[in-house]
Amino acid sequence: MIDLHGHLLPGVDDGSRTVEQSVRVLRAFAAKGITDVVCTPHLLASNLALGWPANYEDAWTKLSEWIPKDIRVHRGAEVMLDRPIPAVAKERKVTIAGSRYLLVEFTRMVPAEIVSRALSEVIRLDLVPILAHPERYSSCSADTVRVWRELGSVIQVDATTMTLARRRGERARALVVAGLADILGADNHGDDRNVATAREWLCERGGEEQATLLLETNPRAILDDVSIYEVDPLRIRTSLWRKVRRLFGSG
Repeated sequence: MIDLHGHLLPGVDDGSRTVEQSVRVLRAFAAKGITDVVCTPHLLASNLALGWPANYEDAWTKLSEWIPKDIRVHRGAEVMLDRPIPAVAKERKVTIAGSRYLLVEFTRMVPAEIVSRALSEVIRLDLVPILAHPERYSSCSADTVRVWRELGSVIQVDATTMTLARRRGERARALVVAGLADILGADNHGDDRNVATAREWLCERGGEEQATLLLETNPRAILDDVSIYEVDPLRIRTSLWRKVRRLFGSG
């Protein structure tokens, strides 16, 4: 399995605080069968022209010396689109492992039109936006996510949120069930969250093929900077499908 979204660069944001904490998480990942993880510390689009903050570079150097041998760690960032993406993003310094794929996020209360416009600006720079945890946004619905995907975005649903009972978990599950998710990520912040949780959930419901695409094939394609594959909807019991349709206002 591969996780493209994690806050394991120590001491730079609201994620892992120390190298020791990051190494513990990486060892736990490896024990679950995770082979690759990307460190995606928070960055503001308004600060991208300044390059990597010095403390980020420092933290990467320190972590690199202690990465367990049975897992690979790559660089990236989770870019908050607080302003139009600057042209400097084309240099791919903060994209996922230097690929064309850029992990982006928004504030929770964001209109769908703002998301669409910002994603389109990223695409105009010949980059592919990976939209982090869309189930978190107030404007998330099946229709809005379809629009964002049709623009050319990759949709990353939170792997642990989709197993939770609260409404955000229902939205995450609905996106996966409807085939609107392209990858899953744990968004680990130095804690025990990992993508294996979602794999178990999917396999228990006959979604082995979806699990492979969401957690292995598509993340690997992103690391390799090639196109991803479509993920089929998950075949589920009629009662659950009706619940999904009600959640998205389509039944």
